[in-house]
Amino acid sequence: MKTKITGVILYPLFSEYELTVALSILKQGDHPIKTIGITSEPIIGESDLTCISDTTIYDVDINTLDSLLLPGCMDISTLYDNEDLIDFINRCSLNNKDLVIAAISSSPYLLAKAGLLEDRKYTIGMYEEQRKETGFFKEENYCNDLVVQDGNILTARGRGFIEFGERFGQLLKLDFDSNWYHGV
Repeated sequence: MKTKITGVILYPLFSEYELTVALSILKQGDHPIKTIGITSEPIIGESDLTCISDTTIYDVDINTLDSLLLPGCMDISTLYDNEDLIDFINRCSLNNKDLVIAAISSSPYLLAKAGLLEDRKYTIGMYEEQRKETGFFKEENYCNDLVVQDGNILTARGRGFIEFGERFGQLLKLDFDSNWYHGV
């Protein structure tokens, strides 16, 4: 049986810092990753880090994925009309009902648009007015916590990136030392 991997989704203006702890925990836990871009062109994050993804949402073998990791985005509205990304998220979740999906900051918007938060508790780094404006969120399912797990879906607000990374590692049952991230 092939080792399953975490697909790290990259899009323009993605938030690098929100991925740091999750990526470190994946490395500690010896869990392989594959960066998946929405394009094969270089992708520039919000801190001007230029990344070339391993593959794209069009080319990746979704059968190799056990999880998806979605960073926030400085301006998530740039992804509002990206139906290919939403279709990719849907294909992955339909292909594997046990797929762990972790979205932080503004990226839970992508899960909501894909219909994955319909009956799930969630949090997101968007104000209530913004959530209502999109038309994709059920306010009764919103939690004001920094990190919210509902089944195999993990959502977080950006400043919860340490706990988010730790919870992601726990969901994947990885062996890691959380003291690395708490100044002990």
